[in-house]
Amino acid sequence: MQAWKTYQEKHQERFLKELLELLKIPSVSADSSHQGDMLRCAEAVRNSLLEAGVNRAEVFPTQGHPVVYAEKFVDASKPTILVYGHYDVQPADPLELWDSAPFDPTIKNGMIFARGSADDKGQFFMHVKALEIMNQSGSLACNIKFIIEGEEEIGSPNLSLFVASHKELLKADVILISDTSMISLDTPSIDIGVRGLAYIQVEVTGPNRDLHSGVYGGAVANPATILARLIAGCHDENNHIRIPGFYDDVLESSAEERKKMAAAPFDEEDYKKDLGVKSLWGEKGYSTNERTGIRPTIEVNGIWGGYQGEGAKTVLPSKASAKISARLVPNQSSARITGLLLDYFRKMAPEGVTVHAFEQHGGEPYLTPIDSLAYRAAEKAIETSFGKKPVPVRGGGSIPICALFEKELGIKIVFLGFGLDSDNLHSPNEKFNIANFYKGIETIPYFHQYFAEGWKNA
Repeated sequence: MQAWKTYQEKHQERFLKELLELLKIPSVSADSSHQGDMLRCAEAVRNSLLEAGVNRAEVFPTQGHPVVYAEKFVDASKPTILVYGHYDVQPADPLELWDSAPFDPTIKNGMIFARGSADDKGQFFMHVKALEIMNQSGSLACNIKFIIEGEEEIGSPNLSLFVASHKELLKADVILISDTSMISLDTPSIDIGVRGLAYIQVEVTGPNRDLHSGVYGGAVANPATILARLIAGCHDENNHIRIPGFYDDVLESSAEERKKMAAAPFDEEDYKKDLGVKSLWGEKGYSTNERTGIRPTIEVNGIWGGYQGEGAKTVLPSKASAKISARLVPNQSSARITGLLLDYFRKMAPEGVTVHAFEQHGGEPYLTPIDSLAYRAAEKAIETSFGKKPVPVRGGGSIPICALFEKELGIKIVFLGFGLDSDNLHSPNEKFNIANFYKGIETIPYFHQYFAEGWKNA
């Protein structure tokens, strides 16, 4: 073990420089103007894997953005770990709210500020560098495969076909994902589940053109007002979702699980201070950590309509639109919740407007068993590198491919994330602590060692 730690200490500055180069590529999957950047990034990921020591690395085309696959085989008698990550990133908008250019990585106060630094380039790159360390120090305990996709941020629309048609290629004994967070370096944690996602867009159209708000105001339904009413109607006074059937399939957490969640360190004042808010908001009867982990939600992700320019323009807009997402918990189906959302907006709209509602993308919630060999290996790896046992927590985000992987490949997933909830994922000034980056690289080889040992003794 000392050999790989010595190698990391000698080369970690180079590891950081290589990550910064990867972060410079604006691999925004949602924007077609970045198609060339997506191809360039896929090739860069492939090259980094080859340099780390894999036996094989390929860029597989899909109907959308390509998938990078790589493998390093040690011994057929050893277990195989499949590492998943994604090289695509969220759009950087609004650019004016960034303190530095989103694709010109800036280091400040021990943190890397760049789009994709924590989600997910910095985190999957930890596995690339951990492979290099284990390869160079002769300490590879498992066979390793990588699948790094380019469409996670748009719902992985082409990954299901790739996985279904490459089952033998992706055959493994466990899937390891670092696309989640932990409480802190002082209080390490492991996500034992992620929420699902149902994402729709709603467009409300009224008159055939924008109207003078004085001449027509009060006589014609205002699409922006109607859309606002429909959105407000999603919740009651206790912030409980009112859409019929929304909670029907929710798997309620036990009193024991809620007790364990309550034991995790949480400072509400620091939380509010970090976000710049005076009070918190959410479903009555649940704590903040429960609202973001074990409860489903509906949120408006974007809303627009009417005049957006400087100054005033007194118009009654012809059209108003919103992007709306629901985060889902175990037992909820993204297809069913999407249908409920679409039905609600279509049926609740009054006469005088037309509603066009349609699906964007979705994914299923996922829970990982905490009694599995892989989870115990992750727990022991963190305990070894951090000096304390990790706290099991539920993640609030979504990784749409988790349920797909288990269905198609028949293997379980373990999450080994090193980001922080305060890393501004999907927001301006996304960051990743350099200390977390290095700690991840240090911890991952322990996981390989303990998983191999457990496999041998099982």
